[in-house]
Amino acid sequence: MSQQQQQQHRTGPPYAPTTASVGGLPSVIPDVPISAVFVAMYVAFAAFNMTIYQINSRRGHKFIPSVALFGFCMARIMTLVLRIVWSTRHTNVSLAVAANIFVNAGILIIYVLNLIFAQRILRARQPAIGWHMSLRILYRILFVGIACALIMVITALVLSVYSLDSYTLRACRDVQLTSGTYLLVFTTIPVFLIATAYLLPSSPAKETFGEGSMRSKTIIVLLVTCLCMMNSGFKVGTAWSAPRPANNPAWYHGKAPFYVFNFALEIIILSILASTRIDKRFYIPDGSREPGHYSRRVESPTENVSDPSVEKDGKSEDRTLFDA
Repeated sequence: MSQQQQQQHRTGPPYAPTTASVGGLPSVIPDVPISAVFVAMYVAFAAFNMTIYQINSRRGHKFIPSVALFGFCMARIMTLVLRIVWSTRHTNVSLAVAANIFVNAGILIIYVLNLIFAQRILRARQPAIGWHMSLRILYRILFVGIACALIMVITALVLSVYSLDSYTLRACRDVQLTSGTYLLVFTTIPVFLIATAYLLPSSPAKETFGEGSMRSKTIIVLLVTCLCMMNSGFKVGTAWSAPRPANNPAWYHGKAPFYVFNFALEIIILSILASTRIDKRFYIPDGSREPGHYSRRVESPTENVSDPSVEKDGKSEDRTLFDA
């Protein structure tokens, strides 16, 4: 047991990590000003997404991903507020754990939304494949895997600060590596869905949905996919690197990589999604469950053609986020 671990053993849990982490220990300068700027940006995007959702809802055009993006922005605001508070309370290990949990958890919403958008493109261009039951089951397994990965990461983070046992700490690291690798693989799946949609012979039953061309929708998904892969890849790459002492961090443990590969990339993603108005481009009719529902060649079960609002604008509500 090292001298630092012996000191921690005397003070009792939770124990401060003895290895370097990305972002390091926050300080008032420069972390507070940088975090404050990002908080302002996330507040603006949260307001934008909720406003768009409310305006669309009044028109009978409910786009649930807007609410999910609002929730993502609120989670990121909490993440940065925790980091600001942590910068003034370095000895509060529980606060540090909470901040790290939010850093790892928030981006999962973007990962899931991007997969859903890619799924809609595949279903529109290749209905027979996109709506196949085997793919429906695969999507559900992937979503369950995201939830499990999040639970595993949180459990490992909490357990690692309440134990000094080397076996337990090694097991926690293995869990974190497994979860992080799964998330990296998850971010690449939209690429394979898009490839399947475009490389196979064009389906005579292909459909369209929302506004704008299918090509523009595809470019949006691929851009966001690349940014998500950069975000996840950086986290996995640093996690798989050999642990270093807290007093001897590597370059990737610095504050600049932390803010660039986390929050700056996320702001770029939010800017892309907001500027391209995904609420119009990726909207699908409520209750879409099979080929023909996107283009309304087949009436979806929840559509009520006698509803004046539907007859007026031809739109129905997109109440569900996970339409797998």
